[in-house]
Amino acid sequence: MSHSPIRKDKTCLNCRHVVEQKFCPNCGQENTDTRKTFHHLFIHFFEDLTHYENAFWKTIKNLLLKPATLTKEYLSGKRLSYLAPVRLYIFISFVTFLLIALFPNNVTENLTKDDKEITSNFENANKKEKGWKEKSYIKSKTLDKSYFQLKTMKEIDSIQKYGKEDEKLSDFQYWIYEKATHVTEKNTKKEIIEKFIESFIHNIPKILFIIMPFFAFFLWIFHGKKRWYYFDHGIFTLHYFSFLLLIFLVLFIINKIGGLFAENGLADAIVGIINFVGIVWMCYYFYPAHHRFYGETRFVSFVKSVILFFINFFFILFLLTFYMLYIFINLH
Repeated sequence: MSHSPIRKDKTCLNCRHVVEQKFCPNCGQENTDTRKTFHHLFIHFFEDLTHYENAFWKTIKNLLLKPATLTKEYLSGKRLSYLAPVRLYIFISFVTFLLIALFPNNVTENLTKDDKEITSNFENANKKEKGWKEKSYIKSKTLDKSYFQLKTMKEIDSIQKYGKEDEKLSDFQYWIYEKATHVTEKNTKKEIIEKFIESFIHNIPKILFIIMPFFAFFLWIFHGKKRWYYFDHGIFTLHYFSFLLLIFLVLFIINKIGGLFAENGLADAIVGIINFVGIVWMCYYFYPAHHRFYGETRFVSFVKSVILFFINFFFILFLLTFYMLYIFINLH
């Protein structure tokens, strides 16, 4: 509790209500002196942080180990002891994507190594066939473009004009091919994948926000409309997606730490086991959460969980495929 002196003026600075005691009965603001020393500021910060930590760690523990507990507690009215669903999701999202931005994946590093190896092998072959002179004209973009095996637009236009009907592209296919050709001419394979990964990671929050209402909608379809409101399914969805993000965050951190001991067999084994357990728990979690929250029999809950899993899986796959295509054709 704050030890700041109580103001002699009994008028609340926030709502102008009369304050007889320490806290305003109308808005809850503490009626203490607003001009505080650094000591008071530090103590106040520590008290707020401690209170937040208690609620935070209690929330995280229940989210990870007790499926649907947070949702049931929230909807029953017990809300002060835990972080609010939206605040929880935003906090985990922020930490997750901040760490991803600070510690990017090793995909591009591996690509660089592969490109060097391909370039080296390609150059060695050319030394034998064409000699040292032609070796200097070998470009990485040529190698990368051959990887995609795309025809030039001149070849495509020739097919469109003189080719057989079954070889010609539709207007949509032609537009996609033209975009793809433009991208491969302007970027190497490594650059394309780097830009794609960067764009995908930065837009994951948007993708998840698009998926969540649909996820809640599918839950609404499969459950009684009189007993459950869409709001209830929305809270369940927020907690479930918070769990998925949190597991992803934990595994990401563990893999980064494990990367510091890459040549240690024991460390690799421990990281592998943790990854396996985390992925299994991530896949299994929805069933007990669904069973405990909706209160249906285990068999009915299992059947619905499996159906909902596949519906959402194919929906997310479709959405991600569409989004990948969108990112690819908009690369510069």
